Amino acid sequence: MYSPKHYVTEDFAFMLGFMRRYNFATLVTSKNEILIATHLPFIVEESSDSVILTSHLARANPQWKNFANAEALVIFHEPHAYISPMWYEEELSVPTWNYVAVHAYGKTRIFEDEAEVFSILEKMISAFDKTYFEKWKHLPYEFKSKLSKGIVAFEIEVKDLQGKKKLNQSSSKVDRQNVIENLQINSNQLEVVIARMMSENEHSL
Repeated sequence: MYSPKHYVTEDFAFMLGFMRRYNFATLVTSKNEILIATHLPFIVEESSDSVILTSHLARANPQWKNFANAEALVIFHEPHAYISPMWYEEELSVPTWNYVAVHAYGKTRIFEDEAEVFSILEKMISAFDKTYFEKWKHLPYEFKSKLSKGIVAFEIEVKDLQGKKKLNQSSSKVDRQNVIENLQINSNQLEVVIARMMSENEHSL
């Protein structure tokens, strides 16, 4: 990920928390130099010294067929905000966009055993819909077995984690404060989140 030095974050705890909060991410792989992307929810877990990403996609989606021994990229991103040059002291300023993103790289492992697929399904249901999980436990085995055959469950052990926080770090403190104040009064919740992230980031500048 292109990231000038002042935008790079190596704060592991921050990146892990960010991925867990914005866990509907983009899975990118390639086949014959053609890029393929699928948008999926991920379970983000810390295991020993690594991060494990778990999800599943439809078996009808051909992307899984090129998982074996291929590098995968999962892009986590969500909060972003347009930054108007009107908020800067310097008249000769230009518009920009503030955002935070985390890129996770690793190789994909597919689960073929039905019990393992069930385990991943139940882990995701429990994480995203605990109320439905109680109902799931009592559904007929035949229904769940048929469902499991229609998906491909997988995990990615992250080998490289890259974080970027583009939050006006190259601007003056006055300009950063002006941006924060203008974002805070906006009705767009993503912009309010960026304002909060900017305020929190001030402690590290």
